[in-house]
Amino acid sequence: MVVAGRRGALQAAGLVHPSPEAVTAAVFHSHPEFFWAVDKLQVKYEMLRVHVVEGVSVVEAAASHGYSRASFYLALRAFEEGGLLGLIDERPGRRGPLKVTPEVCSFLASRVRERPGLSGAELALELERALGVRLHRRTVERALVALERSR
Repeated sequence: MVVAGRRGALQAAGLVHPSPEAVTAAVFHSHPEFFWAVDKLQVKYEMLRVHVVEGVSVVEAAASHGYSRASFYLALRAFEEGGLLGLIDERPGRRGPLKVTPEVCSFLASRVRERPGLSGAELALELERALGVRLHRRTVERALVALERSR
């Protein structure tokens, strides 16, 4: 992927501040060559810094950086737990299939060992009969690929 400059890199990484026009902190206006209100990670860090180092109130620090008080506390906790990387927002949405539990993986692995020629659809049917878990054949096939990689 070709990235055009700093803004393109921020967009590609999902780090563009949702409302840079709401950032009113003086440093973002007095030194725009370095402090850039579009850089969400930089804005969050600076918001935390002015509170901790300069003693600016949470309400004022959050407001002058385009965030709510609640967002400030979420950012603070994330920073305390993960440092700068903690300030990077996670992708929204769930992570992987919910029904592919260790028990399901174990069942699938044992069935493949016993009868290696079964299709994803056949395994899905056997899984539903044995454990009462209904999975699409493609989910079963992806789970098998993941199991194979983990060996």
